[in-house]
Amino acid sequence: MRLLEYEAKRLLATSGIAVPNSQLLHTPDELPEVFPAVIKAQVLTGRRNKFGGIQLVREQGKLAEAVRSVFVADIDGYTATSVLAEELLDIDREFYLNVSVDRDEQAIVLMAHKDGGVDIESQPLDAFFREVADDTTETQALRLAEYLGLESQEFALGELIGKIVGCMRTQDALLCEINPLVLTRSGILVAADCKMELDNAASFRHPDWDFYDKPTSANFVELDKQGVVATIANGAGLAMATVDAVSAAGYSPTNFLDIGGGASKDTVLAAFHELMTYPLLDAIVINIFAGITRCDEVARAILAAREEIANLPQLYIRLDGTNVDQAKEILAESQLPLYPSLGEAVAAIGAHNV
Repeated sequence: MRLLEYEAKRLLATSGIAVPNSQLLHTPDELPEVFPAVIKAQVLTGRRNKFGGIQLVREQGKLAEAVRSVFVADIDGYTATSVLAEELLDIDREFYLNVSVDRDEQAIVLMAHKDGGVDIESQPLDAFFREVADDTTETQALRLAEYLGLESQEFALGELIGKIVGCMRTQDALLCEINPLVLTRSGILVAADCKMELDNAASFRHPDWDFYDKPTSANFVELDKQGVVATIANGAGLAMATVDAVSAAGYSPTNFLDIGGGASKDTVLAAFHELMTYPLLDAIVINIFAGITRCDEVARAILAAREEIANLPQLYIRLDGTNVDQAKEILAESQLPLYPSLGEAVAAIGAHNV
């Protein structure tokens, strides 16, 4: 079980490891009290910074805009349902620290690098510090401090390693990656980011595990309960464009719905059922540009929805991308038209007198 960053940091904090002061936000309208701040999308994928999922805010007037932009960012197919606002650290140096279970060695292994932050994976393997984590950490802490050039932090490093290993054993963790581990200008080692993976097989030992706040594969926002046109799309940007197109055509969209990357037939079918709670619904615009999500899977979900939902409204479908030819064949057998563009799909709504 992989944890979100804020969940992992809570476990670190309970083990006495320093983490930044923070505030968890659940809606785009919340304004954090933390300032200046780093605004971070809570999603189970890397490369958040490259997809606009991390924003540094040093001007109070830009705080609200940054929070909203991180909530709607399409982060490699994921959108955040929660956002972490953290204090901006006064950074002196950044490092990489990884403690993980090595099944081959049947041991907990410690890895470190002098340079933390992005693109750590591009560093040659032989450039990393790597040892089995030693319970008697004094000599190991000395070697690690010399490798990192942190001789004055030998005691703090030893204490940190001991606390991380203790946290992993207590929590049955398989991995604890701190990147970056920050040395502040005041000389404190702080876990500025953390990835942690727990052993699912050990869940029977942890009735306290309560990690429910996971991003769902679909992000649904109600816009107008009395609206007549609903939308289904994949990716936050495409979903927003679909809502805008429906609105520009003169209709009030009932919802924003991003079914996410890799959506399955069940995910799409569940989306149809959710839309059927709108009493005045008369049309559904489906706008999918498939990458990980497959068009044929979406097409099968559409057919399943027609079979299961007796009063399903008129569908206006635009599909493109992975397996689109198979999707066309599937929909053609049921005489469901495909529109070549979103604009043409929305324009067709008027022809049916919605």
